[in-house]
Amino acid sequence: ANKGHADSQCALGECFDSGKGMPVNHDEAARLFRHAAEQGNPVGQFALGNCLTRGTGVRQVDREAARFYGLAAEQGDAQALFSL
Repeated sequence: ANKGHADSQCALGECFDSGKGMPVNHDEAARLFRHAAEQGNPVGQFALGNCLTRGTGVRQVDREAARFYGLAAEQGDAQALFSL
């Protein structure tokens, strides 16, 4: 994840978001999801959209959440399409 691997960033972000194997840290989860999302990873885009919708780890910004859901949906993410 530290070397910029988007799938690893998503996996580690999920661990921080859920507290699986480590203490919950929504700020770190959102940071990792954003890095993955900015690399075009649809899982990261969807996860960041969720953070932005809920306001976990980041300020709640529905317009930005919709943008990331849209990017993930364009890549075939059905959950993201449903979240629009």
